Amino acid sequence: MTAAFDFKQYLRERRADIEQALDADLPRPPACPPIIADAMRYSVLAGGKRLRPILTLASAEAVLDHDGADPKLREAGLALTMPAACAVELIHTYSLVHDDLPAMDDDELHRGKPTCHVKFDEATAILAGDALLAQAFEVLATSGAEPSIIARCCSELARAAGACALVGGQADDLAAESLPADLDLLKSIHARKTG
Repeated sequence: MTAAFDFKQYLRERRADIEQALDADLPRPPACPPIIADAMRYSVLAGGKRLRPILTLASAEAVLDHDGADPKLREAGLALTMPAACAVELIHTYSLVHDDLPAMDDDELHRGKPTCHVKFDEATAILAGDALLAQAFEVLATSGAEPSIIARCCSELARAAGACALVGGQADDLAAESLPADLDLLKSIHARKTG
């Protein structure tokens, strides 16, 4: 008989694994200026549900978990998936840092804490967001996966974060502030920004 699946425990364990991997993936001084390292860490390690990276890992598990699966291959596959999960979260955090800026949504709090531009300053927040975007691709590129897989992952992530998806959704969100309510536009914005 198979034990009951504890979803809350699964989320806690995966979140802890992701937090540890994110902490290891972030640059530290003297490799980068302390102010940028601090702003990146502040933004990434500020908490959160980590749903995007958990979904990335769960997708890999769904493929790797089957009758007769070799446990060693499963663990190796999940280890290679963690960089992709972290890259997704780094992109998400970069988008939040930039979204909170005065020129965008001008938020002063995020998850009950001062936003990056409030805690540090606007220029540091912009640079930290830029660095998180670049770090996501560095994490993928140095993951140890086969080069063809790395290239495909980088391509997919760039597409999802680019002008036709995340950035385009943000641009439409800003433009929609001066337009009449439009449900189709709202759905499009959320599909690109959140999805």
